[in-house]
Amino acid sequence: MVVGVGVLELMVHNSSSLKAKRQVIKSILGRVRSKFDLSIAEVGDQDKWQRSTIAYAVVTNDSGHAHTMLHTIARFVENLYLAEVVDTRIEIVHY
Repeated sequence: MVVGVGVLELMVHNSSSLKAKRQVIKSILGRVRSKFDLSIAEVGDQDKWQRSTIAYAVVTNDSGHAHTMLHTIARFVENLYLAEVVDTRIEIVHY
């Protein structure tokens, strides 16, 4: 079993309040969930107006597939143009 975890640090430039940021993040999370059917959540920077850290996970039996999925999801979020992807981290764990 292979578990892949991706972490994206985002900058929400047009956010002027926590409520505005949460609307953008909620939209990103919903779109990723509906397209890829995976676990994704905001895991950091919840109290900052323009920053957010989201994490997502995939479980598969092939590390190559996990790596491809994690990169595909990161590109998908980037191509939504709702927030700037400042940093991307990926970790693959074999069980």
